[in-house]
Amino acid sequence: MTTTAHTGRLQTALPASLTPDRVARLAALVAAGAHARRVTTTSPYTSAPLADLPVSTPDDVEDAYARARAAQAGWAATPVADRKRIMLRFHDLVLQRQEEALDLMQAESGKTRRDAFLEVSDIAITARYYARSARRLLSPKRRKGAIPVLTHTTELHHPKGVVTVISPWNYPLSMAAGDAIPALMAGNAVVQKPDTQTALTALWALALMREAGLPGDVWQMVVGRGSSIGDALMAGGDYMMFTGSTASGRQIARDAGERLIGASLELGGKNAMVVLADADIEKAAAGAVAACFPSAGQLCVSVERLYVADEIHDAFVTAFVERTRAMRLGAAYDFSMDMGSLTTPSQLDTVTSHVDDAVSKGATVLAGGRARPDLGPLFHEPTILAGVTPQMTLFDHETFGPVVSIYRYRTVDEAVAMANATPYGLNASVWGRNGAEARKVAARLRAGTVNVNEAFAAAWGSIDAPMGGVGDSGIGRRHGADGLLKYTEAQTVAHQRLQGFNPPRGIGPEQWARILTRSFKTLRVLGIR
Repeated sequence: MTTTAHTGRLQTALPASLTPDRVARLAALVAAGAHARRVTTTSPYTSAPLADLPVSTPDDVEDAYARARAAQAGWAATPVADRKRIMLRFHDLVLQRQEEALDLMQAESGKTRRDAFLEVSDIAITARYYARSARRLLSPKRRKGAIPVLTHTTELHHPKGVVTVISPWNYPLSMAAGDAIPALMAGNAVVQKPDTQTALTALWALALMREAGLPGDVWQMVVGRGSSIGDALMAGGDYMMFTGSTASGRQIARDAGERLIGASLELGGKNAMVVLADADIEKAAAGAVAACFPSAGQLCVSVERLYVADEIHDAFVTAFVERTRAMRLGAAYDFSMDMGSLTTPSQLDTVTSHVDDAVSKGATVLAGGRARPDLGPLFHEPTILAGVTPQMTLFDHETFGPVVSIYRYRTVDEAVAMANATPYGLNASVWGRNGAEARKVAARLRAGTVNVNEAFAAAWGSIDAPMGGVGDSGIGRRHGADGLLKYTEAQTVAHQRLQGFNPPRGIGPEQWARILTRSFKTLRVLGIR
């Protein structure tokens, strides 16, 4: 039976912090000519006009790269300790001025304040981690030489140069600033294209970074459609960081390959949650709500497929449906709502078409199932579907909305097989009382990150560990050492002293070969590489 979630009030006004003057100041940070064409964004809550932004041309992009490249040399020469101080000031400013960011993110994306606050937390953690880790990660490392004692070998890391970042609309602070931070700490300049819909949030981060002390041209932002400025973006950078669809990621990978530059791509997902037979049903049901419906399901690591052990299936479904029906759905610039709006009309169209297709082919709606224009133009109820089959579009296609399909399984092997039956492999979640057994199941899932007894924040927030996808979910990693070192070129400097690999005077090559052979055997016995 179709049900509706508890709802909030209709939101008709922008928050007071988003004054026309503030919006104009942020828009002025876009790298675009004085007579650039303009584009108007609208608020998902109301469809009312939000921002008037200049649109960058290919020439503007080329100019941004030129200025970034000129500034990068000085930034690379800036001591890491000075970069650290700037980044920690940025960290402090993000926390001090978080109300501005929360208002911006809600106004541009339609998410709840609690979901927006997760982005503030994420950027604070990211800035602090790389500020305090960069010196260790970038410092010269002694490596074992070819000949012990005689070969002095050092590994160095140099910045790539200018990094291109293309960031999406769904997590406009996390994806914009989160990918720029390690690139900047590694000594690179950044030219970034945030999604136009949520460009103000990205520009807010840029303004705070400059206020913290970052030289102006080191981090620049352009605005425009990929069809217009995409070629210029690809042509100008030394490394590409992209978050978006798998189809776009494939094209970027091809283009990067043609230029022989590196690329890190976080792409789509069809993430699974496995509820084991020994799971705490109430905790797992609460975890499923947190896994499936953050930011109205518009999260690359959110769950769209839920597999539940036969022994607890019915009890779990009852608890999950009850919690989903009780969610507060609506628009409010405070912490009162559990789920907000979708961000764009195209996302609402996708969600609606996926649900309608499934229902028309026999799926059962256990909760939600319909759009809510009474709350705003882009609201859709959190939706649980049962009886989803391979003939239905959402069975194996990413919905990227507040919709989850629930399935029953008999054995753990069956659950693992079903969870892995997808070309995607971004994130997964496993729930069970026996942590050791749950971790064993987690290790069998084909996903770049797997959370045990948590939705996604445990793995994402463990920023010292790498995060990324496998298969159609992308290549490369953010976070941890990989998240910074990918923005560098590794260099080996090997200094050979006294004796090299050619035989010394007076020793023939055959005798020298025997001497080296005995030496290698001795090193093997002594356990020396």
